[in-house]
Amino acid sequence: MTENAETKITYATLGGEGMEQVHSALEAQIDPVVESFGAEYGMIIGGNEVLADNKFEDYSPVDDRILLGTFQSGTEEHVGQAVEAARNALPQWSGLPWQERVTCLREVSQAIRNARWELSVILGYEVGKNRMESVGEVEECSDFIDYYCDRMEEHNGFVTSFGGDSEEQSSLSVLRPYGVWSIISPFNFPMALTAGPVGAALVTGNTVIVKPSPITPFAVARLAQVFAETSLPEGVFNFVTGSNEVVSRGLVLGSGIDGVVFTGSYQIGMELMRESSTGTMPRPFIAEMGGKNPALVMESADLTKAADGVKNSAFGLQGQKCSACSRVYVQKNVNNNFVDLLLEESAKVVQGNPLDKDVWLGPVINEAAFKRYTKAIEKAVADGGRVLTGGSRLSGGIFDHGYYVEPTVIDGLPLDHELFRKELFVPITAVAEVNDLEQAIDLANATEYGLTAGIFSEEDAEVDFFFNRIQAGTVYANRRAGATAGAWPGVNPFGGWKGSSSGGTGAGGPYYLKQFLREQSRLRVY
Repeated sequence: MTENAETKITYATLGGEGMEQVHSALEAQIDPVVESFGAEYGMIIGGNEVLADNKFEDYSPVDDRILLGTFQSGTEEHVGQAVEAARNALPQWSGLPWQERVTCLREVSQAIRNARWELSVILGYEVGKNRMESVGEVEECSDFIDYYCDRMEEHNGFVTSFGGDSEEQSSLSVLRPYGVWSIISPFNFPMALTAGPVGAALVTGNTVIVKPSPITPFAVARLAQVFAETSLPEGVFNFVTGSNEVVSRGLVLGSGIDGVVFTGSYQIGMELMRESSTGTMPRPFIAEMGGKNPALVMESADLTKAADGVKNSAFGLQGQKCSACSRVYVQKNVNNNFVDLLLEESAKVVQGNPLDKDVWLGPVINEAAFKRYTKAIEKAVADGGRVLTGGSRLSGGIFDHGYYVEPTVIDGLPLDHELFRKELFVPITAVAEVNDLEQAIDLANATEYGLTAGIFSEEDAEVDFFFNRIQAGTVYANRRAGATAGAWPGVNPFGGWKGSSSGGTGAGGPYYLKQFLREQSRLRVY
């Protein structure tokens, strides 16, 4: 298959025309990737592979008998070495003409595309994503990088000349890099939420140290190898692994770090931001910290479209997305019909090994996620809720070797119940009946989160009212592919408000790059 013949994948096109080509290309890589399982992966510091005295193993959530690889338990010393390497590389990298950095990053983007099928298989086995979500994430990596390169070109490297220049003086505004950035990525989108901020940081002249979640080190380790195999200078990109307590905290709170990108829970993100602010100098801390994302279904809605959209957002990737639709507010006159359709759609979900072609839903990531799932359902039932579908762990065959749980819909809970407020990261959504749009929006806004939200309504006035009143950074109307999920670089920027984000700009949007730059106003007198 040639590059030009390949189907363009985004989260909006998954399942559309040309998917047979995608399946064939991915299937050709399954056996080679499986044969590579069990290898040891080192850290990458200053262009060199670095091993640690202690190791940890990574097993697949798809089948816990599968050892994916062995990884390094990095130490404070390794963090220090990575910071030193990044600092040493900074003068040369930041001093390059921005056009040369763009050229380097476009090479990285293409290298990721060249490895897309292998990387997709790795994501399926390590994260439990189905085929299409895995392919979509890898493609998103390249699109993030390309989009940020495009923005550098659009803004001419972020150099602005002011009027009034003369033979006596000139005045420029130049956006300059901060320096060394830590990129701490989550388990659920390990590649995209590494490649995106890394691409932004590097193209703007910063150097980086990447640290993946200890739950999913394999995907980022292989992605790091792809970065390292390009013409990026040594030390510009560094990769370390290890515990959150030692390595992550060292990369957030240690000296020599000029900026941090963190994706994770609200509790940890807020804690790290507070501790980071106690340093000797302020520094940017870009945090994406989850969501409790509502969908609103109005009387005027196309209920079939709404049921599809809620199902796709609530249960895609087993509900383990910060954009998952975990609560639904339905206008009372259509509540019963909507719920019937949602249950009908949920019953069609095929569960199993997510690398199988027809499987849509894989396992939750680990035992801790399974315990959250079980505890939430038990709490809901104890508080008067009704489990309309799901609520159980599957058994038999491969189900006995992973935490495969049913997509679950619950209703009958009080509107102030914790299931409408607490992020769970499991395939559970709570449905509540409301009187009107105003009540639905008030309830939707009544959380500390403000990441994504969606509405289903065929009335333009209702959609406009929703857009103007909802307190969320990424919002959707009538999106069948996902009521509250599915952003894409350059198409639908992704970012949150309130406790969902530390900033007001979305990844993959026109303002994201500026967070990695600071202004220097230059007045020259001749």
